Amino acid sequence: MRLIRFGAVGREKPGLWQAGKIVDLRAIFPEIPDVGERFFTEGWLQRIETVNDPGQTLDVRLGCPINRPSKIICLGLNYLDHREESGFEKPQKPLLFAKTPNTLSGPFDPILLPQSCDQIDWEAELAVVIGKAGKRIAASKALDYVAGFSVMNDVSGRQAQFSDGQWFRGKSFDTFAPMGPALVTVDEIEDPANLSVTARVNGNVMQDGNSADMLFDIPTIIAFISQDITLMPGDIISTGTPSGVGIFRDPPVLLKAGDVVECEVQGIGTIRNTIISD
Repeated sequence: MRLIRFGAVGREKPGLWQAGKIVDLRAIFPEIPDVGERFFTEGWLQRIETVNDPGQTLDVRLGCPINRPSKIICLGLNYLDHREESGFEKPQKPLLFAKTPNTLSGPFDPILLPQSCDQIDWEAELAVVIGKAGKRIAASKALDYVAGFSVMNDVSGRQAQFSDGQWFRGKSFDTFAPMGPALVTVDEIEDPANLSVTARVNGNVMQDGNSADMLFDIPTIIAFISQDITLMPGDIISTGTPSGVGIFRDPPVLLKAGDVVECEVQGIGTIRNTIISD
């Protein structure tokens, strides 16, 4: 299944994406909650498997497929080639940082340039959405806790990231995590450890990697995080980015108003966001 949220900002409804058409799940199940913790704990992901509706063509905005997760956990330096281009040492364990829920936006929404920071950069990433609560999850069981996958652009304000002494502010500006276009359930992805991850800026390929090149794979990441952090339904884990970001190019290539960034993950889809001045 390809689970979406559609509608105006703040008024999104859950739906399914069916070959270019939208199934309005609230028209079928008026009581269905938004796609967040309740949606998963009440078993809605399983209940909507029975839906047999071809959908309809709707000219409507798509929102982030997850509403207000309790956590957005991201991986730094999780691809060998990105670690090499950055010049940082190879991490001996997953390097975690957080983004805040205000960063989330729809797959085709604009990215706002912040006023307090420049050197804005892109990072195409495979995102994992947790489907049930768990703590101290064994790596061998980790994928049982995954609801599905999506695409995220871990937009980064490099000036703040590198000058603040920590990454929080530079990673958490409004709109700095466009995500979508859908939550693609696990059964539709044959091997999440072998998916191409691509970024294009104004049509030019900037990143061309594969999730097979992660230093720490998805089961290892989930096991590491959940040792002492309870993962909740709807939580998002963004698994890191391959080489080709803008800041480490010679000369650096940084985003400006009018640029269009596309991030694509094989089998999941493409998000496309225009940079605008706030």
